[in-house]
Amino acid sequence: MPLDLITVPCRVDNYAFLIHESATGQTALIDAPEVAPIEAALEERGWTLTDILITHHHDDHIAGVDALRAKYGARVIGGADDALRLPRLDLEVAGGDTFTTCGAEVSVIDVPGHTVGHIAFDVPAANAVFTADSLMALGCGRLFEGTAAQMWDSLKKLRALPAERLVCSGHEYTASNLRFALSIDPDNRDLILRGEEIAAARAQGRPTVPSTLDVERRTNPFLRADNPVLKAAMNMANATDTDVFAEIRGRKDRF
Repeated sequence: MPLDLITVPCRVDNYAFLIHESATGQTALIDAPEVAPIEAALEERGWTLTDILITHHHDDHIAGVDALRAKYGARVIGGADDALRLPRLDLEVAGGDTFTTCGAEVSVIDVPGHTVGHIAFDVPAANAVFTADSLMALGCGRLFEGTAAQMWDSLKKLRALPAERLVCSGHEYTASNLRFALSIDPDNRDLILRGEEIAAARAQGRPTVPSTLDVERRTNPFLRADNPVLKAAMNMANATDTDVFAEIRGRKDRF
């Protein structure tokens, strides 16, 4: 049975996500930026939180974990390599591990770059991969701890997932990411059309997250560092893919 998937806006521009399995009543939360909107989303639907999955240690992804655990008695799952910087974990996981929540198998993907301990959760039954601040809508996270080579490798892992997979990323940065993407890839027709869709969504107050991996592959410059057309547009036709990715990330940091 397919899982319900709910996007929960939090703070100024964060997103948390809920997945729910109706047969068992189990509900999992991916990241906990703040308590109130998550509680409201659960109460509106009559759901009880059973699991909390954490992608990385930044406060805008874990601030609500302890309060939600205390209220619902939820199991907390996060990266073993980052356990010392996370709330207390009931289950420590690492890249390549699998576990079950809401009756569905979850695959853990190691995606260092934004932080060295960042992980993503792929949930085929929800047709969703929860990427937080690794792969983002039209972007990727800043390299606060990892290297360009690490992040490029992480993004290639995520890019290899099925095209229809929903990319559930952690922030509403899409409009600003679009402006940057157009600055280096102005002739990308798919990107131009996506820009129109983003503008319409934001004008109506709708989230631009999640997106599909197919759309990200065609429009997200950070997934296209090995694309010959983009390399040529950046005057880097003979550069390595990693060097092109590093240049894209550097330009975005200065944009």
